[in-house]
Amino acid sequence: MLYYLFRLLESFGIPGSGMWSYISFRSLLAFIFALVISAWFGEHFIKKMKSHHISETQRDVRIDPYGVKKAGVPSMGGIIIIISILVPVLLFGRLRNIYLLLMMATTIWLGALGFADDYIKIFRKKKDGLRGKFKIVGQVSIGLIVGLTLYFSPDAVIRQNVEIEKNGQITNVIHKSEAVKSPQTTIPFFKNNNLNYSEIMSFLGDDYKEIGGWVLFVLITILVVTAVSNGCNLNDGMDGMAAGNSAIIGLVLGILAYVSSHIEYAGYLNIMYVPGSEELVVFCCAFVGALIGFLWYNAYPAQIFMGDTGSLSIGGIIAVLAIIIRKELLVPILCGVFLVESLSVILQVEYYKLGKHRGVKQRLFKRTPIHDNFRVLPEQMDSNCKYVFGTWPKGAFHEAKITLRFWIITILLAAATIITLKIR
Repeated sequence: MLYYLFRLLESFGIPGSGMWSYISFRSLLAFIFALVISAWFGEHFIKKMKSHHISETQRDVRIDPYGVKKAGVPSMGGIIIIISILVPVLLFGRLRNIYLLLMMATTIWLGALGFADDYIKIFRKKKDGLRGKFKIVGQVSIGLIVGLTLYFSPDAVIRQNVEIEKNGQITNVIHKSEAVKSPQTTIPFFKNNNLNYSEIMSFLGDDYKEIGGWVLFVLITILVVTAVSNGCNLNDGMDGMAAGNSAIIGLVLGILAYVSSHIEYAGYLNIMYVPGSEELVVFCCAFVGALIGFLWYNAYPAQIFMGDTGSLSIGGIIAVLAIIIRKELLVPILCGVFLVESLSVILQVEYYKLGKHRGVKQRLFKRTPIHDNFRVLPEQMDSNCKYVFGTWPKGAFHEAKITLRFWIITILLAAATIITLKIR
């Protein structure tokens, strides 16, 4: 809103008003405001929750082997994050931008879905919360909305990067002058790094491969949104874990959004140019600022948990950001921690079922998601169960150490994600 106000003031020659046209200025303001709002509002929110004795009952059974009590810690802290993102975006963003509108819709939609889950757990005292099928329906729905919006909106276009070769060597990269609607994405590790989903669907024939490409794009959008949202939800199991990892990922996506919106940088990196995606930098800065402010209270020992209100919306935000700038195929690298968390749970469940059919009690890991595997003491293990990795690691690590090490792994994955743009 302030963007349009100062553009109006600029037309009257008011000094300093022109600064609001700079994306860097508005993005840094969004970061600062989000961090301050998150830290200030967080304190009042925690006091309010404690005064009404509102906490997630299922947390009571979680035991910290180092003696910090988790019982009674308020949940639903995702409300802090969501408000801290939306307020700066509304203030400093260009609200007519289709990508910014999609990001706000994703935040509110998945935030509401997570809120419903937390509400059932906390106020109705049902440990399982919202039924899994309803969560999946909610995630699939927003994925479908995002995919179809990118297909139908006339503002969601790209300009393809074209390599100029001389004597077998790439001498320059230019972008086509015409902005087009195309189901293209960036694929890592390949010299010609644009993958057109329509080419995959070429078996449908020339008349149908384009629409088939968009159908595939929408299906992949649904898959990425659902997978990353659930992965972040699983990663939210230790103090500061999901918030810290997501802040790192959000920073990388902000960088990628900026270079994708800058035609010179896009040419240097040989990636497609996405007009209008510069507004995503404002959103990313608000996103990172909100998470850092939330860490003020969520770092070990946590004064509040984000709950599904936070984790589902954060995962969805990350997924949709990557999809809009056509970097969804980089998500398995960038969000590698979320991927491993999800795989560990899937493998654990399937391996346990396999043993159950044979009358054997068996598990792969001491506990899943995988971050929990590193804080299990020997006396907490089931003596009647056979563990494949029962001796890994020996003993248990402090929760804060596990969280910090996961952050370091995410930093390495973030660096690797950016490097893939030049490794071909």
